[in-house]
Amino acid sequence: MPRERNREHPETGSGTIKIAPSILAADFARLGEEVAEAERAGADRIHVDVMDGHFVPNISMGAPIVQSLRRVTRLPLETHMMISAPDLFLDEFIEAGSDSFLVHWEGNANLHRTVQRIKSLGKRVGVAINPATSAAVLEEILSDIDQILVMTVDPGFGHQHFLATTVPKIRRVREMIERIKPACDLEVDGGIDAATARLAVEAGAKILVAGTAIFGTREGVAASMNGLRASLHPVEQ
Repeated sequence: MPRERNREHPETGSGTIKIAPSILAADFARLGEEVAEAERAGADRIHVDVMDGHFVPNISMGAPIVQSLRRVTRLPLETHMMISAPDLFLDEFIEAGSDSFLVHWEGNANLHRTVQRIKSLGKRVGVAINPATSAAVLEEILSDIDQILVMTVDPGFGHQHFLATTVPKIRRVREMIERIKPACDLEVDGGIDAATARLAVEAGAKILVAGTAIFGTREGVAASMNGLRASLHPVEQ
């Protein structure tokens, strides 16, 4: 049975930096156990990276993984669609249990239509941009979305190093959000650990996706989660 959510770090908590463990770095032989441990340690959502080998040079996981996770956690399942045609798979992932979707600006000639379709299906929607993509592309879509994801590595693989050149972009996106839609969430993904998390938060990020720093350590999931949170004090507000 799904476990009750940890109440110390609620999904809509005011002023709290949220952590979204990315299962791309998890041990898939123990996936349910590791997700349960992350939930007990105060994870706010679970980040699911979906890759098709075309939009990014890697193949990862599909709707059956989301379906399996839905049976073992009450945490929101955030589905990062790093695929060429996300619209074709939305219904499948919603049926499996996805709570929100992140779709990329890059390569989507009909981004507004994709965003509106996700909203019409009753799900939260965010737009992701790659490191080489200007923050300016978000200007026209920001008022329609719930979240922005700034990639701090080139998407497609885990175990990458945080690109420090993305920090000014995080600041620009934060300024844009405050000007256009203050309720929009700002998330970062890529190379997040105890050192880089602080940089991202100081620049304006409120949600941190972390994979290797949580699931790939000797200390274990709970200790890694606690260490990541501890690294944010006194920056976290």
